[in-house]
Amino acid sequence: MATFTSHNPRETEALGEAWGQAAQPGWVIGLCGELGAGKTQLVRGMVRGLGSPERVHSPTFTLVNIYKGGRVPLFHIDLYRLETIGQILAAGLEEYLQPAGVTVIEWAERWLSPKSKVQSPKSGRGQGLLRWVEFKTLGETERRIVYEDSGN
Repeated sequence: MATFTSHNPRETEALGEAWGQAAQPGWVIGLCGELGAGKTQLVRGMVRGLGSPERVHSPTFTLVNIYKGGRVPLFHIDLYRLETIGQILAAGLEEYLQPAGVTVIEWAERWLSPKSKVQSPKSGRGQGLLRWVEFKTLGETERRIVYEDSGN
């Protein structure tokens, strides 16, 4: 488990950019934290770190935004409007747990747990990486970001 303290949105984006530069196909990143905690800021940095020129928007009303143009695509899912596992499964989101790129899920606790198993995208077997990330608001712009990886 690692902890990062961000003092402003630029630092949150910089963390995301570093993660984007390191990201590999098959990564699933689950983000948890209250509204305004910086989840979309982190995704903005990840998209930049993957080398995509696309502008990041919160996918709250569309469920999934796909960012291409970088090393690998990033699938940005927001579960804020879905309340049950049944609604999530009915939305057809399961395929994003075996991504050909990187999947980032806001409000991930509505679907997954920190110890969820994610399949490798190449064979559908084996375990991919799941990074579980929790945001805690410490002040107006300060955030504690705690994260842990499971899987490969």
